[in-house]
Amino acid sequence: MPEAGEEPRVLPYSRGGPTVLRILLGAQLRRLRRAKGISPDDAGHIIRASHAKISRLELGRVSFKERDVADLLTMYGLTDPQERAILLTLAREANTPGWWHKYSDLLPNWFEVYVGLEEAAAVIRSYEVQFVHGLLQTPDYARAVIRLGHEDSPDEEIDRRVALRVARQKRLEGSEAVKLWSVVDEAALRRPLGGREVMRGQVEHLLEMTRNPNVTLQIVGFDRGGHAAAGGPFTILRFDERELPDVVYLEQLTSALYLEKPEEVDRYMQVMNTLCVEARPVTQTAAFLEDVLRSL
Repeated sequence: MPEAGEEPRVLPYSRGGPTVLRILLGAQLRRLRRAKGISPDDAGHIIRASHAKISRLELGRVSFKERDVADLLTMYGLTDPQERAILLTLAREANTPGWWHKYSDLLPNWFEVYVGLEEAAAVIRSYEVQFVHGLLQTPDYARAVIRLGHEDSPDEEIDRRVALRVARQKRLEGSEAVKLWSVVDEAALRRPLGGREVMRGQVEHLLEMTRNPNVTLQIVGFDRGGHAAAGGPFTILRFDERELPDVVYLEQLTSALYLEKPEEVDRYMQVMNTLCVEARPVTQTAAFLEDVLRSL
């Protein structure tokens, strides 16, 4: 929401998939609406929608109709042709399927949102208890993890799920690579998931990935006992666009929670920072992985 006397700003084009574009457009529409003192009910009336629909639009949780966006911009007093064109183009792009659309038959809606956020994140910080982070998994290890939740699925489906996970790992490559800071519990490295050879390959891959300048890996050893994140794994996604709030992702068995309220995100960030202090220093990660490798 703009400060008093501040003109609502039109966002420039942003990189990222449709998930983030919807959030950016929704945030701009919310800012414009509030600047004019228009209620969600009145805005909804203009596009024949409910208060709840306006809320979902402004949160970027649903797709946009270009006509609805045009009607809202008119109601909010945005008449400059160039500014309108930017937002209407954003509305069209926000409805363009992401690269992961070809896997949509495998992706529940709650996880498709995560893939879209992951695609546009500048920084991902995670704590993992049972598994290595998905962006750091080898194909063989990923297959073993996926089999745990889809033991009755045919091999062809498992292959596609593995391919999707490998495709997501492209976010660690290129000039716009995401910065990944993963804290993993020692238990995830000591459990020979998929068998000893699969686990050896996974640990060797982690050693290689720690040489990547945009990957930071820390281990929380058994010797630490209890720690700040005893409640379970979580991920914090951060974005370059200041209009996008940090998001905490909590995955459950058949759904997920996305926390965006500042007080909630701040609490998880405190826990994450504490974890990084309690974990073994980054300088000890390679030696620890080599010790794990010798034990396999």
